[in-house]
Amino acid sequence: MAQRILILDGAMGTMIQAYELSEDDFRGELLRDHPSPLQGNMDLLALARPDVVAEVHDAFLSAGADVVTTNTFTATSIAQADYGTEGFVRDINLAAARVARGAADRWTAADPARPRFVAGSVGPLNRTLSISPDVDDASKRAVTFDQVRDAYVEQIRALIEGRVDIILLETIFDTLNSKAAIV
Repeated sequence: MAQRILILDGAMGTMIQAYELSEDDFRGELLRDHPSPLQGNMDLLALARPDVVAEVHDAFLSAGADVVTTNTFTATSIAQADYGTEGFVRDINLAAARVARGAADRWTAADPARPRFVAGSVGPLNRTLSISPDVDDASKRAVTFDQVRDAYVEQIRALIEGRVDIILLETIFDTLNSKAAIV
């Protein structure tokens, strides 16, 4: 960063949508018998179809990206609870970080003068600390600050264990949720 501007990759979800994946792609063997629909839970692809995630990273790196972001935009226990997959959060983040790290390391090895980096994507939640889910009770909250913080701690620890270079807090629309992620 002291030598030149680094280019961040693009929209992971948009790229994955081009693959037109089926429900089976999102399940893989691990979640073959999961009771809830999983199609659209992009973060699960780190476990079910890591080849697709790696191809997307390679496409961005081939296009000139210096930094690839992990496929973990909604990989927190709070967000994954909608799919009943909150028990897989650590595995999702760890696997996604390792897939991204593998791609970045391959590209760095091919051109050591231009190192590639991995940013651990920490995105918004589907629950907010600042807005009540009940129009008749402005003080009501679906989650507590501690629950949000703990969900982000679990995610970020796994990303770090997977060897990301950067933690990227992105698209978090609630400043209290952002504060919990920073804490």
